[in-house]
Amino acid sequence: MKQRVFSGARPTGRQHIGNYLGAIQNYVDLQDKYDCIYCIVDIHALTTLESTSELQQNIFEMMLDWLAAGLDPKKSIIFVQSHVTEVTELFTFLGMLTPLGWLLRVPTFKEKARMQPQNVNYGLVGYPVLMAADIILYKTNVVPVGEDQLPHLEMTREIVRRFNSIFGETFPEPQAKLTSFPMVLGLNGGQKMGKSYNNHIELAATPEETLERVRTAVTDPARQRRNDPGHPEVCNVFTLHGYFNPGRTEEIAAQCKVAGIGCVDCKKILAGGINSALKDFRERRHALEQDPDHIYDVLADGAKRAQSIARKTITEVKAKMGLIRA
Repeated sequence: MKQRVFSGARPTGRQHIGNYLGAIQNYVDLQDKYDCIYCIVDIHALTTLESTSELQQNIFEMMLDWLAAGLDPKKSIIFVQSHVTEVTELFTFLGMLTPLGWLLRVPTFKEKARMQPQNVNYGLVGYPVLMAADIILYKTNVVPVGEDQLPHLEMTREIVRRFNSIFGETFPEPQAKLTSFPMVLGLNGGQKMGKSYNNHIELAATPEETLERVRTAVTDPARQRRNDPGHPEVCNVFTLHGYFNPGRTEEIAAQCKVAGIGCVDCKKILAGGINSALKDFRERRHALEQDPDHIYDVLADGAKRAQSIARKTITEVKAKMGLIRA
């Protein structure tokens, strides 16, 4: 039997090229090797949202991107977190045995508390417990993570060990599958690509929108004039060429260093590479968008399949904890 993979992502609406390079393409690749469960974690999103007016649209847009990119509901279970209510039940049970000190020392909690001091809510403190519930509800074996996420997964492993030591062997300790999540810098070259910095390029952007976004990108900070030689090794636009024009990087670097091409030309080449790489994706996405019922059918079927696993786990947990007769 294949090992089970679980991964969840917050519903942020239309995905950008950083999301694709950092996670989505990895999700697609894992489908043929593992029993994959992918979840849009809308409950997690509530810990930082001030308004939920766009939540449903964000879920829909994210699903369009996931399916267009190659996530296959015939190979994977794809669903929305809140549609399988057993996760909140397990979250409550795990909260009874997770020491508060564990949660208060989590770096992410401290960071979020600084970012939203007016809304340091209970859900924010308990975020790692809900994440653990997401993972172990499905008896997950493997969780794809980057190195920066290892501490979060270790918290889940600690909770599993504590549960198993108190109530008997119940959950496997999920193992990290380290993946090469590239740090994709945004168009400003200063932060990781993200909507909050408005430095991103949406996968679903039109070719014209893509070109306009790329034109705003920060390039070689030392190059002031068209005739100045460039320094591709410090240029974020050149880094993006590695993903979207991989066969031309040597040529582009050589031309840049001798001022054979300027930054304007370099950006046009990058926009062309992005548009070429995403042409088929955008056509698939457009077709999916014309049939919204299909998107919701996929989510409903995914929730049904996920819940069939979750109910068995919850019954076992209740029996182990003495909440029902074994």
